[in-house]
Amino acid sequence: MLDHVGFAVKDYDRSKAFYAKALAPLGLSLLMEPVGEAAGFGEGGKATFWIESHGRPVQGRLHIAFGVDTREKVDTFYAAALEAGGTDNGAPGVRWYHPNYYGAYVLDPDGNNIEAVCHKPE
Repeated sequence: MLDHVGFAVKDYDRSKAFYAKALAPLGLSLLMEPVGEAAGFGEGGKATFWIESHGRPVQGRLHIAFGVDTREKVDTFYAAALEAGGTDNGAPGVRWYHPNYYGAYVLDPDGNNIEAVCHKPE
């Protein structure tokens, strides 16, 4: 089981603002910025999603999926992420992966594929 995930971003302030807005509908908020350009997002006092700059090069395109408990949260994530400056990479909808796979995809400011997915039926 994963405890947390983190990766480098090109423009720390831009990415921090993007994720603060995009992750809010999922119940995740900025919890800490312990040193320089590093931000931890999460809930319940536990930062599970990290971005950092520290002059490190951006590695390549990532795909990160956040599981949620309702399709409405998928829709709200998608709208918030687009409003925050993300780029559409797949509007909310049922996917072919399995009958109840309802997901939405947005590219973050660095081109990473960020997804919200609900596996429950309507």
